[in-house]
Amino acid sequence: MKTQLHSLVAATHTPFHPGGSLAPEVVALQAAHLANHGVGIAFITGSTGEAPSLTRAERLEMFQAWAEAAPVHRLRVVAHVGSNCLDDAKAFAAAAADHGFDAVATVAPSYFKPSSLEALIGWCAEIAAAAPHLPFYYYDIPSLTGVSFDMTDFLTEAPARIPNLAGIKSTNDDLATYARCLQFDGGRFDMPWGIDERLIEALAVGARGAVGSTYNFAAPLYHELIAAFHRGDLESARALQRQAVELVNSLAAIGYCGAAKALMGWLGVPVGPARRPLDNPTPAQLDALRAQLEDFPWFGPSWPHAPARHGKETPGPTLAACAS
Repeated sequence: MKTQLHSLVAATHTPFHPGGSLAPEVVALQAAHLANHGVGIAFITGSTGEAPSLTRAERLEMFQAWAEAAPVHRLRVVAHVGSNCLDDAKAFAAAAADHGFDAVATVAPSYFKPSSLEALIGWCAEIAAAAPHLPFYYYDIPSLTGVSFDMTDFLTEAPARIPNLAGIKSTNDDLATYARCLQFDGGRFDMPWGIDERLIEALAVGARGAVGSTYNFAAPLYHELIAAFHRGDLESARALQRQAVELVNSLAAIGYCGAAKALMGWLGVPVGPARRPLDNPTPAQLDALRAQLEDFPWFGPSWPHAPARHGKETPGPTLAACAS
């Protein structure tokens, strides 16, 4: 089974009201915003979506909201279904299939961790079997899960037990292994890259798609970065990547998730605060951030004083198309 996440994929925020309750009505605005900025795929209820801080009912409510909003804007949806509870993960996978989503993904359990690659594959196999007709991605993010195995070994052993394995969402800074996975079995598996600050490095070893949080609010920058890289203008591509790193660093300095969600609000998509235990910036910190970003030219027409050059964005070129 094969799918292609060969483009920018936005890892979307879960919207909350100011008091912290779920705000599913904002999903329609999120979907419209992505479509208007050339992003055609949403990766929902993942790390950026604060999945571990959501109840089972809230995650299912988010599935329903995206199932309603995505078709209106011709968006594809990948649902992250991972959980420390296997039955919950299987239920989320089945719900994703019922909603007609395009794929599912799961992280490894992070409290009681699999002690071996075989145990991890067994865990993934049960979740994938709950949505057997959907492409399944393993979401490798050892910095958060504490689970780290060689992903080339995973690709060698997992297909026998996971017939719908499509690939790996790689948020792992081991570029050498990532490059081997891209070439594994003739490039059989889809390997979307998951570290926005290092996109140019992933492009250099052959990345064809990328999943990230900054694609919610800075997709035009990355569209230009990708285009510059593939036309051989490495100086421009490097400069754009440096801008992306500076943006991430500015947000991270005051609490990345809360700052990024505030930025989305400034762009007309009020996704609310981050949920505890994540921090939210103080009003003074947000004022300073807003001043710092005032001349950042990549936020598109929603940003006050944004240059008119962006206008209404059409879908950006796929990473694969740029390479051809």
